Amino acid sequence: MNALRNKVQLIGRLGKDPELVQFEEGKTKASFPLATNEVYKNASGDRMERTQWHDVVVWGKLSEVVGAYLTKGSEVAVEGRLSYRTYEDSEGHTRYVTEVVANELLLLEKRPEEKEAKS
Repeated sequence: MNALRNKVQLIGRLGKDPELVQFEEGKTKASFPLATNEVYKNASGDRMERTQWHDVVVWGKLSEVVGAYLTKGSEVAVEGRLSYRTYEDSEGHTRYVTEVVANELLLLEKRPEEKEAKS
């Protein structure tokens, strides 16, 4: 049951192209905002849609895959864990960050080159 203590699964679309960062020690990080949509009916019976944004971070080889195949609008399934961190900005204010650190990712649509080949 320990594997279930901090586990997040999301399906959504990238809000912008992934940002890749290569660190001096050889580590690679990709980050991107992911939009998830929830559809429901309000008390009046009207169809409503709510969009939530999640900051996703991917490390290592998986980040290289993200950089190679994902772009703004790509639909993906992400599995990972929640991570919380704080930092102090240039004005001395404490800032709080919540991120999904992904360890698995599944592209839910065909790669762009596969779409073009079939057109």
